[in-house]
Amino acid sequence: PAVAAAMRLGAVLGALRPALPLLLGLSLGCSLSLLRASWSHGAAEERCLAPGRPASPARGAPPEAAEGRPGPGHEDFRPRIVPYYRDPNKPYKKVLRTRYIQTELGFHERLFVAVLTSKATMNTLAVAVNKTVAHHFPRLLYFTGLRSAKVPHGMVLVAHGDERPIWLMYETMNYIHQHFGSDYDWFYIMQDDTYAQAEQIKALVTHLSINQDVYLGRAEEFIGGDEQARYCHGGFGYLLSRSLLLKLHPHLDSCRNEILSVRPDEWLGRCIIDFLSITCISQLQGQHYHTYELAKNTEPEKEEEEEFQAALAVHPVSDMTLMYRLHKQFSRIQLDRAYQEIQDLQMQIRNLTALTPAGEAGVTWPVGINAPFLPKSRFEVINWDYFTEQHLFSCPDGSPKCELSGASKADVGEIIESALEQLNRRYQPLLRFSKRQLLNGYRRFDPTRGMEYTLDLLLEAVTQKGHSHVLAKRVSLVRPLSKVEIIPMPYVTEATQVQLVLPLTVQDLDYVANFLDMFAMNTLDTHDNALLTLLFVYHPYDAQRVGQVDVFAGVKAMVGELEKRYSEVKIPWISVKTEVPSQVKLMDIVSKKHPVDTLFFLASVWTEINMEFLNRCRMNTISNWQVFFPVHFQEFNPALVYRGEQTASSSTDFLRDGHFDRHSFAEACFYNSDYMTARTKLAADILDRDEVLESMEVFDVFLHYSGLHLFRAVEPGLVQKYTLRSCNPRLSEELYHRCVLSNLEGLASRSHLAMALFEQEQANST
Repeated sequence: PAVAAAMRLGAVLGALRPALPLLLGLSLGCSLSLLRASWSHGAAEERCLAPGRPASPARGAPPEAAEGRPGPGHEDFRPRIVPYYRDPNKPYKKVLRTRYIQTELGFHERLFVAVLTSKATMNTLAVAVNKTVAHHFPRLLYFTGLRSAKVPHGMVLVAHGDERPIWLMYETMNYIHQHFGSDYDWFYIMQDDTYAQAEQIKALVTHLSINQDVYLGRAEEFIGGDEQARYCHGGFGYLLSRSLLLKLHPHLDSCRNEILSVRPDEWLGRCIIDFLSITCISQLQGQHYHTYELAKNTEPEKEEEEEFQAALAVHPVSDMTLMYRLHKQFSRIQLDRAYQEIQDLQMQIRNLTALTPAGEAGVTWPVGINAPFLPKSRFEVINWDYFTEQHLFSCPDGSPKCELSGASKADVGEIIESALEQLNRRYQPLLRFSKRQLLNGYRRFDPTRGMEYTLDLLLEAVTQKGHSHVLAKRVSLVRPLSKVEIIPMPYVTEATQVQLVLPLTVQDLDYVANFLDMFAMNTLDTHDNALLTLLFVYHPYDAQRVGQVDVFAGVKAMVGELEKRYSEVKIPWISVKTEVPSQVKLMDIVSKKHPVDTLFFLASVWTEINMEFLNRCRMNTISNWQVFFPVHFQEFNPALVYRGEQTASSSTDFLRDGHFDRHSFAEACFYNSDYMTARTKLAADILDRDEVLESMEVFDVFLHYSGLHLFRAVEPGLVQKYTLRSCNPRLSEELYHRCVLSNLEGLASRSHLAMALFEQEQANST
């Protein structure tokens, strides 16, 4: 029995052995928890006091600590969560969120620039400032006493009505505080006879702390004043911080009444010193405000002094020509610095790459630019486009050959000139190259690095002794992607009402029921802010028989059923008689019956409307700025794709068996005001030649007769079932050709068509 018991005990222990660490851990954890709970309970009992008796703080502890609040300098404390409480006796008010998150978080723009000008120099020096540096600053305004008869184009001008210098400065400071004091961190004030390096000024403010009262510029002594006090010379510009402007504003009236001065910069400096005790400085936080004073008859191109090249502001600039020459010289200096910095960085990259495991073989060309894209399969290979100096052999419209013109011609010419310049720079003075002919040209866009070029050039090489020789040389060039810029766009919301316009012909009657069902389910049931207008296009023969047989009677009955089901909804229709249903002519009729601020969505009967796309239509269409032409997804013919098998219906197969139909421009989102503006320009161009409208679509109207952005993008929210569409031969040749191509490419993919042909051949052979 003892042996059997021992065996049973050993078996039990063997079974429990894997769980022993877990059991020991649980026991140890429970013991420590109970022990800590007892310590905490004992400490709490020791702190208990009689009711009404205040607790005495520990020795050396500040009184705030006794009340549960951290003392001065004590940062190790737990945050206290304040629960939300709303008084039930007060009416509830909806919280209005700000339009931009930076407004809600209290963010400020970095720099505001004010240029002081006058009526006499507004059309000369102020224009030169506007053309040279204004586009580099985020916000720039011009301030003057009196406005001239004609304000130069592209300048935002504020006139105070008085040419007195002190009054102009006083009103300018008031205006800046009132309109921009809460929006910007720094305020730069300059005169129109000052040349300022905009990029250097912007770089300066990024290195300065905004928590200080800053009065930065070229410090000058007051005549007969205190030796310690300085004011900032207005001719060289000066920088004010937001905190200083806020503190200065209450004292501006006193300064205007009490301080007498002839110069506005001295008046402002005296005001800041007397009331804020802040003097002008030329250096702050390791940043220097360098300036340069121009002498008479100065030649900017010959200025090589280090003080001139480091200057942030140059004064005085006597005329417009000198301003432009200064801008050209400083631009050349900045460009040389940039090239030198690039060379230094490339040298560092070469030196560091030699120490890596890949060694010198890991250096990419050009040095510092991303390596070319390496495709993982044949479907990812980026095609090269072949070109010559006269023709391009990869045309946007799909034709095999087209004339090289416009931006493409300028691009090719610039690349050839750059190649010759690089060759001459490398081989001179031993050889001098000149172009005879471009033999072959190839280019492709690599999204990881930029535009790549390969040129086969027929060159004539001339030696120092005058001997010439003709040779062919292949060169490779890269135009790298530059700094990405965020383009500011006007603000739009998803609350805009969308007016759907659906043109219908007799051939579309079989698909109207599905369109209305999807419209009711995705917009009417969800109470989306969308309306529908039907456009019945009658053939002249059907229009004559409409009293006896109305071909659209069934559609009108469906509309009546919808209006009964949704009592608050009205679906109007417009009847049109024409043999050629031109998209432009139809939109002319609809446009006249709606307000100018209407957002149109021009739909087709095969379109399945959904809320996701309507929201993108609202966001991508901006009045007087942008129109949206989505590329819908067209499903393939199921008879060719599945060949009798069950069609895939799972969500993982979404957008699988089809393609984005780039030949179709039937869907469009645009504002009525933008269409009317472009249509007016078109009418002035065609001069009552209405037959021209039959060869145009709404896309062509916006493309050729408006200055708006045309946003053309694939739209996964627009999915159309397969159908063989009828192409009207009465339309223009281009429109008819696009319709035929859309039908052909919408049949199936190449693999599906190949499989169908293979099966057909197999069936014929047997």
